[in-house]
Amino acid sequence: MESNNQLVYLYGFSLRKNSQMGNLITILDEQIKTGSEIKIILLHDGVIGISKKGKIPSSLTQLLNLPIEVYALIPDIRARGIDIHAINEKIHLIEYDKLVDILAETPKIISWL
Repeated sequence: MESNNQLVYLYGFSLRKNSQMGNLITILDEQIKTGSEIKIILLHDGVIGISKKGKIPSSLTQLLNLPIEVYALIPDIRARGIDIHAINEKIHLIEYDKLVDILAETPKIISWL
């Protein structure tokens, strides 16, 4: 059953651009306080910075500490040469079919591309 407080964010900026993610985290904090159930899907350049092999951006640490579900699109990870086995365990790796399912199940979709 759909819930009106469910949100999905599509995020496509590199996590190394802390100002973009910082702005989003401020908004997410407010929405979490109102009881919103939030999922964020990292796609396009949004997957840059999620590998444990490099320096972890502080914005990713902040994001993963929020009570939300974080997903990353496998084809975008591979397209950027990132090892899918080196991704933080808190990030759910998904293919396009799961992306479509999440979007179809969620009444509110916000694009940060």
